[in-house]
Amino acid sequence: MDEYPQRLHKQTLVVDTHCDTLKCLLPQFTRPRDSMWQDRSNVGFGKRSKLGHIDLPRLKEGGVDLQVFAISSERDPTPSYALRTAMEMIETFYTECEKYPKLVAPVTSHAEIMQTNEEGKIAAMLSIEGADVIEGRIGMLRVYYRLGVRMVGLVHSLRNLLADGVADNRTKGGLSRMGVEVVEELNRLGMIVDVSHLSDAGFWDVMEVSKDPVVASHSNARAVCSNSRNMTDEMIKALAERGGVMGMNFAPDFVHKTKPSVETLVDHINHIVDLVGPEHVGLGSDFDGIPSTPVGLEDASKMPAITEELVKRDYSEDYIRLILGGNHLRLIKEVVG
Repeated sequence: MDEYPQRLHKQTLVVDTHCDTLKCLLPQFTRPRDSMWQDRSNVGFGKRSKLGHIDLPRLKEGGVDLQVFAISSERDPTPSYALRTAMEMIETFYTECEKYPKLVAPVTSHAEIMQTNEEGKIAAMLSIEGADVIEGRIGMLRVYYRLGVRMVGLVHSLRNLLADGVADNRTKGGLSRMGVEVVEELNRLGMIVDVSHLSDAGFWDVMEVSKDPVVASHSNARAVCSNSRNMTDEMIKALAERGGVMGMNFAPDFVHKTKPSVETLVDHINHIVDLVGPEHVGLGSDFDGIPSTPVGLEDASKMPAITEELVKRDYSEDYIRLILGGNHLRLIKEVVG
């Protein structure tokens, strides 16, 4: 990589709003087909590994300053022990962070993110992917808040008590009554509503209900790559009008049908910038939740490739800083505090 993009990337606070690494640390989520995860002797935050996409050394090498870690349960219409599984993930998160206090720190606010960055550590924040984990009890959101969660995705593609997901939307339904109440409670608590995985109808319901700007933590542009997990131009405009931010997902099927690469990922950024400006797009890799990656983005250590491609396309430093992390940080400061 040329010296200038490398220096710019290093000097910029980089935010990734979605990874599934916590699932990879729990043996119940590795199946026989996941052969690379069967030898678990090297699985953890602290050691550089050839497994998966994320560990602390690779995050550091990739210049990632804030990584958001998702907690969830099995993606199932009626997941068993959803709440218990989420608790196990949270315990794993804090245990791993405590092992490496000089490298990483859990954070729950914008001020803590900035302080952690000043100390030269990686900031780690918790999110929920699929509110099945509240098991129908809105009061559990307050428990998760106390445990450090600051972002909540309502569904994980399949329908639950709150809403229809993109993979389970035959009825064209949006938010249920409970879903509306959950969005209102998230606004009250200062937790970011995440619309990734929602049905289109659910997205539009959230736009009506939420008083705060929302995030699509790991969703791309449907006009660039047609996939129901990506967002239409109309959705992107509505998200932006309310101050929201999208995190670009690295899943090849969401990037390009035949040539997923860092270049075609940046095509999504170009489209969104042309549509609504540079203030509403960021990064949301979905690392450790995707079976393969675009060419040039094989793991977290390759994040600087995005900066290099943005420089090649004559993006200004100010725009690049917004895209790499500034937009997400603005949203966190506004909603979470």
